Amino acid sequence: MITRNGDMQTEVREGMRGGKGSVKLEHWFKPEAFGAKVRLCTRMTLAPGSSIGSHTHEGEDEIYLILSGSGLIQENGEWVPIRAGDAILTGKGGTHGVENNGAEPLVIAAVIMTY
Repeated sequence: MITRNGDMQTEVREGMRGGKGSVKLEHWFKPEAFGAKVRLCTRMTLAPGSSIGSHTHEGEDEIYLILSGSGLIQENGEWVPIRAGDAILTGKGGTHGVENNGAEPLVIAAVIMTY
């Protein structure tokens, strides 16, 4: 199954998880496309100054692959710099948030798997 770049379902979430600004989500695949338990498979774009508020992942794991840009990730209370090429795994009750504190859009591939 192929989803072409221009064919993704797109949505914009304001104040995502209590964060600042807006986050653009471009869904590569909807959950029903998978045989595995996947809740989300999307490309997220955070404009400079935008963020996703701190939230906890109970009963699921989330992978972030930083595609471009830079920012900060909050992992269990500590803010850490991130940049293109980094991979982040949050799950097993872990908490995270993300902020684009750079001058360019922060683009993240995000996949959430449930168990």
